[in-house]
Amino acid sequence: MATSPATASSRSNRAVLLTVTCLGQFMVLLDNTIVGAALPDMQHRLHTQLTGLQWIVDAYVLLVAMLLLSGGIFADRFGRKRVYLTGVAVFTAASLMCALAPSLGWLIAGRVLQGIGAAALSPASLALLAAAHPTPQERMKAIGLWAGLSGIGLAAGPVAGGVLTEAFGWPAIFLVNLPIGLVLLLLGLRHLSESHNPSAPAIDIPGTVLSVLGVGVLTYGLIEGGARGWTSPVILGSFAAAVIFLAAFIAVEARRTAPMLPLRLFGQRLFTVSNTAMVVVGFALMGSSFFFSQFFVYVQGSSILRAGLQTLPVSLAMVIVSPYAGRLAARYGFRIVVTTGLALAGLGLLALGTVHADTGYANVWWRLALAGTGFALTLSPLTGAAIQAVSPQEGGLASGISSTTRQIGAVLGVAVLGAIVRTRQSGGASFGASLNSSFVAAGVLTLAIAVFTGLWLAKSEPAKGPVMTQRATGPDAVTASNEASVNSR
Repeated sequence: MATSPATASSRSNRAVLLTVTCLGQFMVLLDNTIVGAALPDMQHRLHTQLTGLQWIVDAYVLLVAMLLLSGGIFADRFGRKRVYLTGVAVFTAASLMCALAPSLGWLIAGRVLQGIGAAALSPASLALLAAAHPTPQERMKAIGLWAGLSGIGLAAGPVAGGVLTEAFGWPAIFLVNLPIGLVLLLLGLRHLSESHNPSAPAIDIPGTVLSVLGVGVLTYGLIEGGARGWTSPVILGSFAAAVIFLAAFIAVEARRTAPMLPLRLFGQRLFTVSNTAMVVVGFALMGSSFFFSQFFVYVQGSSILRAGLQTLPVSLAMVIVSPYAGRLAARYGFRIVVTTGLALAGLGLLALGTVHADTGYANVWWRLALAGTGFALTLSPLTGAAIQAVSPQEGGLASGISSTTRQIGAVLGVAVLGAIVRTRQSGGASFGASLNSSFVAAGVLTLAIAVFTGLWLAKSEPAKGPVMTQRATGPDAVTASNEASVNSR
């Protein structure tokens, strides 16, 4: 039977939509890992210390973490195409600003703008895709392709970062976003269709502002504490301000009819335990990854290109194992799969805590792969557990919160493990020995949370309350479609 022109046109439009949304998310995920490979070159050319490198990473992750939920609502209320293309434009312009940055301060400012752009385009890309596939089966297939294809950016980052930095210097890792961004803008303006959600909740401006301020000043205290002294008035003041801002955030969220973070959801043990574990996963994964390239360059004397290749086992293991994590959780239950994954990741990080300058790569790569495998087993099932804890109408909200808690953990991981390294160095330890301490700390915390999930990650009744419509965001979003029905055991 011949295909009608209308059907062929519809398929072509959906193919373009899938390409545009996947490429946008690919660009965001690529930026998560490509920067790590360039950190040694940034430190050398910008004449900065460890604190500066921490800000280069955390300035981006902090804004993404705090604005993801609001970005999804913003897209629903004001137009998904409009918000997506605005996010792409901001991200692309910010990438150019980063590449041309004459100093550390300008680079950090560019990273902040990149985070704002990513927090807009990432949830909007998924919202566009979901709106174009109204039937559940089509939507599930499209989101699966979106998550899988865009996730290649995670694996490509270390290699691309090493190649570009070795050949052209660190600005090249940001310039690579320019052609991608321009293609997305041209295709998006021509082929994307606008859509809205008239029933989307109001944007929680007070909650968003207080969350950014609270986590921001806490991050400032943790990063700058090692340089300024933990008892200095500025650092103690930042910790006090963080407590005030976060307490105000909780008070505001408890009183709003449509909060960005409904506190009632944390009355469900499954939801609370899964998100607590997700914070630790983000903490250990991002915090340890921050130091991988630095270990190979500064401790083992590798080139930047070689270091990028040497860190590849982590991301490759995650790309290979992640697709099977949901299936394993469906068969064996959240508790077994998550606890096993956390135990493997913790053991991998502890093993990394024993490597030194003379350790051959044959005895290093498997430790990285073990950690990556463990983390891959946790991400999707933890999001599925969070979705299981809420009503079916709130699956997108639960997935978005899961992504946000992981990003918050990532911000804190870079800050805290960096503080451990600085504190150990100030006490006379070598950089290599200081890195070992940070890996061990991350490993111990991960093993502790493995015990926690082994005891407490169990099923609870869905939380009751008003239906929210926030979008699922980030790589975890696919679980909103295909793992909501997985039962914990």
